[in-house]
Amino acid sequence: QVQLVESGGGLVQAGGSLRLSCVASGSISSINAMGWYRQAPGKQRELVARITNGGSTEYEDSVEGRFSISRDNAKNTVYLKMNSLKPEDTAVYYCNANMRKLGSVRFLEVWGQGTLGTVSS
Repeated sequence: QVQLVESGGGLVQAGGSLRLSCVASGSISSINAMGWYRQAPGKQRELVARITNGGSTEYEDSVEGRFSISRDNAKNTVYLKMNSLKPEDTAVYYCNANMRKLGSVRFLEVWGQGTLGTVSS
């Protein structure tokens, strides 16, 4: 079994910062891209940022320049540093990884349980 566990959510005032972490654990053979998605109340889940195992990144337009995604391949961990936070960034943030389990040839999309980030005005 493989799993993703997020941490780092919380309550912050507008203009503040949060740093999310997500650790992949279990019988992992390899991990391709890792990313962060978010879902605000009443809205669909959307991609926030994504990083390949080679370090290439992409960001949703509204977070470009404010958020930064990084990963530590040795620790199977992906981070999301969120600066200049706005109330509209309030959402449950989900970690996602495309990974392969030991003994398998298939890559799976694995999701974390989510962590809530709340930005007050």
